Amino acid sequence: MSINRVILTGRIGKEVELRYTQSGKAVASFNLAVNDSFDKEKTHWISCIVWGKSAENCAQYLGKGSMAGVDGRITTRNYENQDGKKVYVTEVVADRVEFLDSKKTSQSSPPPRQEQADDWSDIGSQIDIGDDIPF
Repeated sequence: MSINRVILTGRIGKEVELRYTQSGKAVASFNLAVNDSFDKEKTHWISCIVWGKSAENCAQYLGKGSMAGVDGRITTRNYENQDGKKVYVTEVVADRVEFLDSKKTSQSSPPPRQEQADDWSDIGSQIDIGDDIPF
């Protein structure tokens, strides 16, 4: 048995890029800046993609510097570039994106929350775990 699941929280590095496939399905891509939990000076830039209505929501409500939570899976793909070299890409395909703040603070309506029935995202606000975790 194997599990491919990733949960990230970080800031959007540049504006979300929204595109549409030939069949009209929305796809958005962005880079998420995630700090290393052991080396606070190190930042990892994680490429993320999201599909469908969630992609359109991300493009509308997330911008450079926005805080977001991503729940998804790691994928790899490859292609040949213009020089004929094989390029390998590793990225996170987001099943869910949580908007932790908004790029458009002047909007009258808050961004929609991306939720599922088993949403545990608010558990941290209910339980104070502190910094003394032994593992």
